[in-house]
Amino acid sequence: MSFLKKDKTTYNHKTFAVCGIVEIDNKILLVRHTYGTAKDRILLPGGYVKENELPTTAIEREIFEETSVHCRAKELYSMQFKSEQWCAVFTADYVSGEPESDGYENSEVLLLSADEALSREDLTNMSREILKAYKENKNGLSKSSYISKDRTAEDYVIFGV
Repeated sequence: MSFLKKDKTTYNHKTFAVCGIVEIDNKILLVRHTYGTAKDRILLPGGYVKENELPTTAIEREIFEETSVHCRAKELYSMQFKSEQWCAVFTADYVSGEPESDGYENSEVLLLSADEALSREDLTNMSREILKAYKENKNGLSKSSYISKDRTAEDYVIFGV
């Protein structure tokens, strides 16, 4: 799968991003970022989708890499679109693992209730908007068990049907 941009350049790994809402004991998994515009702020864990990787695989991988938590993508909760990038926000079921910082992309892993996170000034604006909505309505578009006849579960996923 080679994605082309308007100017005919090839795939840019920063074009497609994911982040996830994982609850552990009624607390939401958050990380304190170490670089970029979110440096020293807390946000939902996530990152970029690799070439030929499904977003559901990417969110599970990114959350594990950043927090040592294994999870399973459950619902597509929301989408953010920019002219140069999209970000899929998933809810994910906690599977296993003790939350801990990767010591590289983040300096801290936090477990906070939505109210606790929303009361903090160091929460990123995007995470704030997502958590405000999540607090009010925890339902997203459910992952379907349907798989196209010419695909496998490793290269196909559909939500909301």
